[in-house]
Amino acid sequence: REHALCRSLSLDPAVEALYCAPGNAGIAEVAEVRPVDALEGADVVRLARETGADLVVVGPEAPLVAGVADAVREAGIACFGPGREAARLEGSKAFAKDVMAAAQVPTA
Repeated sequence: REHALCRSLSLDPAVEALYCAPGNAGIAEVAEVRPVDALEGADVVRLARETGADLVVVGPEAPLVAGVADAVREAGIACFGPGREAARLEGSKAFAKDVMAAAQVPTA
C-alpha cells in the first residue's frame, strides 16, 4: 500500500518533492527516504516541518493506530489518513466486529 501511494504521488505533476519515512528500497526509487520512526508523531511532524511539507500521508496501520495522523493535524499540517479513533476499525478486529454488530452489518 505505501509503495502504491508513493508511486502515485510521484507521478503527480503538482508534487514538487516526495519524502518517505522510513521507506524501503522500492520506495527509494520514487521518493527521498528519511530515517524517521513512523510511529512517533513528533518525529513525523518534525520531518514535515523540516521539509516544508504541504501534506503528510500516513499509510501503514500501526502509525495510524498510534495517532500519528492526529499529531500531524494538531501541528497544523494537512494529513491524509484517519485519526486514532477511526483507525481502531483497521487495528482491532474485535472493535471492528463490535461496530459492525451495532450497525447490524453482517460479518463472518
